[in-house]
Amino acid sequence: MERRKLLRHYGFAVGRFPSGLKNSLTDVPGVKVGHSTIIEGTGRRRSGNGPVRTGVTAIIPDDNVYMERLMSGGWILNGAGEVSGLIQIQEWGLIETPILLTNTLSVGRVSDGCVKWLSEKYPEMGDLYDVVIPVVGECDDSFLNDAVGRHIKQKHVFEALNTASTDMVPEGSVGAGTGMTCCDFKGGIGSSSRVINVDDQQFTIGIVVNSNFGKIDDLRILGVPVGRKLAGSFAALKKRSDNYGSIIVVLATDLPLSRFQIVWLCKRAALGIGRCGSFAAYSSGEIVVGFSTANHVLRDPKRGLQQFTYILDQYMDDAFEATIEATEEAIINSLINNHDMVGANENFVPAIPVDKLMSVMHVALG
Repeated sequence: MERRKLLRHYGFAVGRFPSGLKNSLTDVPGVKVGHSTIIEGTGRRRSGNGPVRTGVTAIIPDDNVYMERLMSGGWILNGAGEVSGLIQIQEWGLIETPILLTNTLSVGRVSDGCVKWLSEKYPEMGDLYDVVIPVVGECDDSFLNDAVGRHIKQKHVFEALNTASTDMVPEGSVGAGTGMTCCDFKGGIGSSSRVINVDDQQFTIGIVVNSNFGKIDDLRILGVPVGRKLAGSFAALKKRSDNYGSIIVVLATDLPLSRFQIVWLCKRAALGIGRCGSFAAYSSGEIVVGFSTANHVLRDPKRGLQQFTYILDQYMDDAFEATIEATEEAIINSLINNHDMVGANENFVPAIPVDKLMSVMHVALG
């Protein structure tokens, strides 16, 4: 397997906080991520027949999240997109299902597959206990994928959920990121983490993104307008032009946070998106979902009064800054750990040329 590329390997640091051991969402204890990747066919798009460049990514906040719900929140930077189940998260401040990512036209099928998976794991659902609204986020991969053909099946949802692990999150053109384009380069899944200290205790903030936003001139890395510096080499390339794209960010942390504090972190993740050049265009869906693993809210509590631990608001600043850093680096990781892809209608999306990128960075930053 090719070694994972990180900016630090080239002499550049994203921010001041250290990353977790894996520099990945799964540095947050107990959080698991899995993928199902579908790459089939070549040539002209024939709806229902391919070519297929899509998939599913599953984030499992806790192995028993249905019965032991977690504090959660979300933030919509721009709403030309969809995360099903987000209204309930915003209302209750709780998450009770895995979070799944996929393409725009497969949200329903992925939600259905998640219900099936959960109902098999919890046969009392819908009888002794409530039904659920799975959390499913989407980005449009139709530039490379036969999206209208809706090639995601239940087996792909099950594969993503059943293979989810605490290993470092695979990045690039995998799972939901398979057909994604970011700033006219190959985008998709990226992940990063940061470790902060509160009262001499270490806590981790982890991020996973599905990057699919922007045009080449927008792209910035560590404040350097690298997209404009690289644009001339790709001037003749046919590019996605019908929409600006989108990005979904999933934030996990073991910091003991209230629902309101999680929303604050989600807002800071949006600043990390902006650092990479997005201005949240009219046609872009830029949505953040977050959760904390620290406090569990039982589905079947034995008493009405519960006690939870929270960080005081005035001690949140390090978490804010660390969230911005991790989001920025996750987007960068989705770009530099990727490969060229040819998809529907022979549309071609190149991986960002890392050697040229680093040359631009060294000239700009020394």
